[in-house]
Amino acid sequence: MSSLSPAERVLRGRLGNAGPRGHTDGVRVLVVEDEAALAEAIGRGLRAEGFEVELTHDGPDGLWRARERPYAAIVLDILLPGMNGFAVCRTLRSEGVWTPILVLTAKDGEWDEAEALDIGADDFLSKPFSFVVLVARLRALVRRGGAPRPALLSAGDLVLDPATHTCSRGGAPVDLTPRELALLAELLRRPGEVVPKAELLRRVWGDDFAGDANVVEVYVGYLRRKLDTPFGRRSLQTVRGVGYRVVADA
Repeated sequence: MSSLSPAERVLRGRLGNAGPRGHTDGVRVLVVEDEAALAEAIGRGLRAEGFEVELTHDGPDGLWRARERPYAAIVLDILLPGMNGFAVCRTLRSEGVWTPILVLTAKDGEWDEAEALDIGADDFLSKPFSFVVLVARLRALVRRGGAPRPALLSAGDLVLDPATHTCSRGGAPVDLTPRELALLAELLRRPGEVVPKAELLRRVWGDDFAGDANVVEVYVGYLRRKLDTPFGRRSLQTVRGVGYRVVADA
């Protein structure tokens, strides 16, 4: 008869079985997960694989630990008390902490996965997940080490920093909303190219957006009023019937 409690059996089923130990002895990992029983189960499994594991259950403490202590990788849940995982990851990256981060989320969908990667996470898993896959992903992150700081996105003197979510024109800071930053980033990733309106709508507003598609045009207008008009530029261009592009110093 199994010695596991019903709760243990549920967690074992959710996590799957650990694979053979890899080269992880003494590798320190931080697990930030608010569901205590799940966090403990992850911790036990990772320790059995040779990792050294620290557990915490809220965003602020996870942020403090990640700032103050060296880790080979961080397993970070999104739905955390005090400060969600997106905010923790974004803050760490803005402060130049490039410890590899694997995001766990109960939400399933391309938008959440894309947001995690856009703010600087290195990988993601949606719950429920296989423990075998979690261990394999962590090993891969540890082998690669910390990611380099993302390159600045620019067109002429228009610069967007993906790490700090800031924008400037000719060295002067320009205050943009998160949605404006996301739209500008999509255009700056392909400077000089026409990005179709439908693609911008999908990538910035998500596949399930049910509003008016003209919202893209509205936000391009917002960007022009902040980035072009005050500086005497026309870098944000409309290609009628196709989409939008950003060019250098037009």
